[in-house]
Amino acid sequence: MVEIAKDGPLTIGSHTFRSRLIVGTGKYPTYEVMQQALELSGTECVTVAVRRERLLDSAGRNILDFIDSRRYTILPNTAGCFSAEDAVRVARLGREILSQLDNPGADWVKLEVLGDKKTLLPDPVATLQATEILVKEGFQVLVYTTDDPVTARRLKQAGAASVMPAGSPIGSGQGVLNPNNIRICLEYLKENDPGYPVIVDAGVGTAGDVTFAMELGVDGVLLNTGIAHAKDPLRMAVAMKYAAEAGRLAYLAGRIPKRLYATASSPTEGLITAGA
Repeated sequence: MVEIAKDGPLTIGSHTFRSRLIVGTGKYPTYEVMQQALELSGTECVTVAVRRERLLDSAGRNILDFIDSRRYTILPNTAGCFSAEDAVRVARLGREILSQLDNPGADWVKLEVLGDKKTLLPDPVATLQATEILVKEGFQVLVYTTDDPVTARRLKQAGAASVMPAGSPIGSGQGVLNPNNIRICLEYLKENDPGYPVIVDAGVGTAGDVTFAMELGVDGVLLNTGIAHAKDPLRMAVAMKYAAEAGRLAYLAGRIPKRLYATASSPTEGLITAGA
């Protein structure tokens, strides 16, 4: 039986995972559905908004009671922050909460500093400011940003453990709108540092979007709405799992070049032509 060489792990800072899918925990119809979806997705890392109002459901149940902290590394995020000061405060809160859980995710944060409520696009200036502060405080910072390569490079220079360009706006389901910018981000971020982790974060709507992102050469995909708001979240969780694996394999295999004209798949040499 032919064996395919195994892929290496996804390493972000001091954390290492077999799965290249990071899954969010918001927007599910119930915490029970969330639990099942996380399991089916194969993820080993889940991101949680740590503002108090986002930790509790309408019945007052705490989302952290439905996440097995021995099974998943929890990545706290600063969702809903619109200033560097607010994001830093929430990051500190996340570290405090996870330290009480004895979860390895206490030393890192997914940083989001948004520019406005309509687009939910990141504020590049405030994001860079918050990154610099949190890095100085010892956080491993995974930064949600636009797909602008210059901004991506500056965030890495500021000490970000991972730069995470958006495929498209949060929750939009539009997939990767600007693959060329993602390619340039990869070029800039991995120059002289091929192991630097680049994660596509936001905008993924279906399994094909995950595969496409992985085929570009990113190291992983972070998603939430694509599973949570699917008609069948559990089926979609499985689809996302295999999409990440397929896209990564295709990237490692190396696609054929795109050509304008056809190329025969069978040899033409030695064919007997009419009249020969």
